[in-house]
Amino acid sequence: MTLAAMLLVPAAAALDRLVGDPRAWFHPVQAMGAVIGVLRSPAEAWAGDRPGRLRLAGMGITLVVVGGSAASGWVVERLAESLPPVGLPLLLVGLASALAGRSLEQAVDAVLAALPNATDAAAPAVVMEEADPLEPARERLRWIVGREVDGLPEGELLRAAAETAAENAVDGLFAPLFWMLAGAVLMVAAPEGTASPGPLALAWAFKAASTLDSMLGYRHGRLRWLGTAGARLDDLLVWLPARLVALSLPLAAGRPGATAALWRAALAEGAADPSPNAGVSQAAFAHAAGVRLGGLNRYAGGWRRKPMLAAAAAPPDRAAVGRILALSRRLELLWLLAGTVLVGAVSAFSTAGAPGTAQ
Repeated sequence: MTLAAMLLVPAAAALDRLVGDPRAWFHPVQAMGAVIGVLRSPAEAWAGDRPGRLRLAGMGITLVVVGGSAASGWVVERLAESLPPVGLPLLLVGLASALAGRSLEQAVDAVLAALPNATDAAAPAVVMEEADPLEPARERLRWIVGREVDGLPEGELLRAAAETAAENAVDGLFAPLFWMLAGAVLMVAAPEGTASPGPLALAWAFKAASTLDSMLGYRHGRLRWLGTAGARLDDLLVWLPARLVALSLPLAAGRPGATAALWRAALAEGAADPSPNAGVSQAAFAHAAGVRLGGLNRYAGGWRRKPMLAAAAAPPDRAAVGRILALSRRLELLWLLAGTVLVGAVSAFSTAGAPGTAQ
């Protein structure tokens, strides 16, 4: 499996960019969400409104969903070893399903495509009065952001698209990619005869934590306690990938000499965000792409002021959103190259150090 471990993650990333997440196809996250939904009702019935029990129930749900997802990935990995013609395609598709590079780009591009062009603005007034020309873009944005989008002007729509592209690049692409590569390293480093968790086991474990956070990680009602375990685990699993993105983005931007300065700026400005990771990832992309992010956002619970990031830069326009997406593509290639080299080096070292290999 050494060669397969080296090629699987790049192949999965290529499949993700080629196919994305077709809506008609079953997605593993759907199964994770269904299990969370099934477990939530009896958990709340048992815990009631008691915070201690709700936290305990949340820990139980997290253990079942994350552990079950990791075990499912491990089973597919073992099938790929024992029956490659069947298992390897399943493993490849499973890995690709954990990445959201193409689907994120498609979602953001759909918002940009729905914005009126300059020629549309010059249309006769009688046509413009029939409907708000920004409503199609708001409708597409509503699918990918948590903030309220009703009535947002074009500049705020562009800012929301840019911030979503920056934040979700880490959550949807680089964090699962990091855990895949970590799993590939574990796979090739494992002693002969052992079945270590590999790229799919770790990737699906991460996706399970992310799904728990998106479904239960809210600070209202019973979820304030029930969703704590999943949200904290998601924060923990994204912490290192977010900072590795901030460290490596200057290289993808063609500014290796600015790495230290941009790294410090991303950490300093991102620290003001309530999320331990979202602010860092947005600040990293803001400085690398040269675009100002942050400001006042409206959510279901009221208004929230997000920290200003790269405040001296220009506000987002279509070109800036495109730069963020392009940076994600270039950085993904860099990570895949570095990860493949690392997996090969660990494999060579493990083989050289295995008993009976010395000459």
